[in-house]
Amino acid sequence: MELGEGNPWARPEAFLANLLRIFTGAQQPKIQHFLSAAIETLPVMQLLKQPKKKQRCSSATGTAEEEGRGDIASIQIFPPELLYYIISFLPVRDVVALGQTCRYFYEVCDSEGVWRRICRHLSPRLRDENSGGHRPWKRSAILNYTKGLYFQMFSGRRHIVSKTVAPLLSHGYRKFLPTKDHVFILDYNGTLFFLKNTLVSSTTGHIQWRRACRYMVLCRSAKDFATDPRSDTVYRKYLYVLAAREQAGAAVLGCSEAPGATAGSRLCDCVEVYLQSSGQRVFKMTFHFSMKFKQIALVGQEAERTLLLLTEEGKIYSLVVNETQLDQPRSYTVQLALRKVSKCLPHISLRNMHSNQSSAVYLTDEGAVYFEVHSPGVYRDLFGTLHAFDPLDQQMPLALSLPAKVLTCALGYNHLGLVDEFGRIFMQGNNRYGQLGTGDKIDRGEPTQVHYLKCPIDLWCGLNHTLVLSHSGEQGKDLLGCGCGAGGRLPGWPKGSASFVRLHIKVPPCVCRVCSTRECLYMLSCHDIEEVPAYRELPASKAGLPPSDTEAMAARACEEYLSQLHKCPTLEGRMAKMKEAVGTMPLMTFQKDFFWEALDMIQRAAELRDSPPSS
Repeated sequence: MELGEGNPWARPEAFLANLLRIFTGAQQPKIQHFLSAAIETLPVMQLLKQPKKKQRCSSATGTAEEEGRGDIASIQIFPPELLYYIISFLPVRDVVALGQTCRYFYEVCDSEGVWRRICRHLSPRLRDENSGGHRPWKRSAILNYTKGLYFQMFSGRRHIVSKTVAPLLSHGYRKFLPTKDHVFILDYNGTLFFLKNTLVSSTTGHIQWRRACRYMVLCRSAKDFATDPRSDTVYRKYLYVLAAREQAGAAVLGCSEAPGATAGSRLCDCVEVYLQSSGQRVFKMTFHFSMKFKQIALVGQEAERTLLLLTEEGKIYSLVVNETQLDQPRSYTVQLALRKVSKCLPHISLRNMHSNQSSAVYLTDEGAVYFEVHSPGVYRDLFGTLHAFDPLDQQMPLALSLPAKVLTCALGYNHLGLVDEFGRIFMQGNNRYGQLGTGDKIDRGEPTQVHYLKCPIDLWCGLNHTLVLSHSGEQGKDLLGCGCGAGGRLPGWPKGSASFVRLHIKVPPCVCRVCSTRECLYMLSCHDIEEVPAYRELPASKAGLPPSDTEAMAARACEEYLSQLHKCPTLEGRMAKMKEAVGTMPLMTFQKDFFWEALDMIQRAAELRDSPPSS
């Protein structure tokens, strides 16, 4: 074990003192008393208090080296089981910090013994499930330590970030979806939780949570879930859940209720439909046991709802359901058909899909993107023309031309965002409100890169605005937004912005997903240590425009902003235009924050100077 002279953990006394200091700060009196008494009575403390005995050595150099290593050897006198027990009471962030001090403590803090005890403290009910030792304890502990769902309401006078109640039975958070009245959360064990009767508004705009009914388990063994894809949660009446169930000889698609599992039952995938208001199941359809699905999406409106199902082999199947008749108890068979994108392109394997009420986007394993548009208006917004639109063949897949492999996609009503393997963001579609973040309000009929923004954590497209979750500094995170700011959907920018600007929201450190409705902004927090960074460096051959062309484009953009500033008649308009110009510049986040704060100070000073004196 190698330790520097200035390391605060180098000596055993300092190690014990730091542990006692941490426990003193924690609000656990029983643990404080027990550990203090136990550590003071340890035999190693007596060894530390005794003067060191010089050992005989053939050379003076050897004696000096052994004296220098005396403190290092004394730390290792602790039995490993005792260290595991003591360290397991530390907060997770302190365990991680202690493991970064040296190689010895890295091995100790990375051991399964430590993380098994930490995981049992965080989630005691996972003990029986973890008894077999099949789940990595460190991953489980960090998933449950970092899980959380944060929200900020757009209405009211107070705009603060609040945190929802966390279900004790959940094993991390993998996906969430807000509906009209409630929020649904899927964990890593496949359990779907139903946060029932949660949001309660108050006159000050602060959100409270009802203590009487916090949450309930909606169903288990769930793979995915979806609801009405429209941005307005008023339309989200039903919740569609893709799950695996044991069925007794179920080989027919479509049954209102399947029989219970028997000795000869098989595991079959099914789609269960729940009322979002009460969590009651109103419909269930079961598929043949040979068909295994991994994702579900919805397209269309209530009278002709289309379910898109992605198989584990990368094929898309679809079926049509009439939601207006789901509450009528009956049994019938629906037709499951192979989607045209899988018929026309049988050689490709799809890995992901996104949808809205009138279009769908499919991502292949190779990073290609295929579009499917069902409305002529949305087609015109996305591609700028109706030249290739065929109203009689709306399932025909359209390939998007992109220079690199696409990793993630976000689909709004009439615009979309793409992120490639190099972290570059491409936007396409309607730009009436500046929701593409290109600095103007010109529609884009093909993917257009947003040059000043790279490597997002998450990208989300709404009705007429876009949100980007990005890194800020070493461990911080920022939420950027562009487009329409009406209704407070872009906090801090009520008039909106044609460029991505930093929103006035305090983002928790482990947030990984964002979502916005008309009333509220949601942020999902959960860190999975098995997820590796997906982006890679951009090769020089694909760097894009030469430096001279890039500088020329930036100079022309600055000239355009200067001309717009001259046309602004008011100080407020000039300040807003200047903030928008700063947002489009390729600056670091802290630099943009500095300019924005400085502009606010100048504007406030000018308003105070021009305001008439009070009598």
